[in-house]
Amino acid sequence: MRDAQDWFTESYPQHGSALSLKITAKLHEEQTPFQRIEIYDTEWFGKLMVIDGCTMVSDRDNFLYHEMMTHPVLYTHPAPKTVWIIGGGDCGSLREVLRHAEVEKAVQIDIDERVTRLAERYFPELCESNEDPRAELLFIDGIRWVKDAPDACVDVIIVDSTDPVGPAEGLFNEAFFRECHRCLRADGILVQQSESPLFHLPLITSMHRIMRQAGFSQTRTLFFPQFIYPSGWWSATMAGKGDLSRFRADAAAAKPFPTQYYNADIHRAAFAVPEFFRNALRQLD
Repeated sequence: MRDAQDWFTESYPQHGSALSLKITAKLHEEQTPFQRIEIYDTEWFGKLMVIDGCTMVSDRDNFLYHEMMTHPVLYTHPAPKTVWIIGGGDCGSLREVLRHAEVEKAVQIDIDERVTRLAERYFPELCESNEDPRAELLFIDGIRWVKDAPDACVDVIIVDSTDPVGPAEGLFNEAFFRECHRCLRADGILVQQSESPLFHLPLITSMHRIMRQAGFSQTRTLFFPQFIYPSGWWSATMAGKGDLSRFRADAAAAKPFPTQYYNADIHRAAFAVPEFFRNALRQLD
């Protein structure tokens, strides 16, 4: 919501809170067949993309999300060669995935092409790997893509989705996780953005439960700051066919590419579990 004082405000009425950013201009607005997209210029956070009234990506803090959705899972998998990104139309996660030289193929599947085309215009730095020969961009239903894929054909699936409403709702259920489990190879790992541990704990614990019901042997949640998302504290949850405690620490410490947040120490720290979260997960055992 844009108010009279030129602030963009996203309210969280169920949590009695809100986030406001001072804006200097509205750069774009359109209704696609799937969602409403707005682009703002802000006073301190650079350009801001908003989808259906919810903040999605800003120039200032997008590196936190994109790095933590990609590098922890890629350095946990023993040899990630093939990666799917479900969602992620702003292309920031694709860029981070393709920083890994061992990745031979990265397929990004987003249902709404307009997100990518607007990212190319307003967030070109996020799209700098779109022409990489290892990248394939598909503008189709990610749920259908997974359902139609053959068994054991991918190493890592990154579900870079919006909140579990509207087009993304079907990405948070057991049927989808079962299909992902079928598509992953023996050491395969799924990682999905899993909202705020402070605001959305029941959703995260439910994800752990249904991921295990879908056949995954291990689940782990990692935590990171994200100012423009509800509560400023975000998470991603991994589900693995193999051992999720494996970490190629030497490779992470010697990574041949720059990051702004992720490093080997951050990787280890991100999996430290707060006591309230640990207690919630104990109820699943």
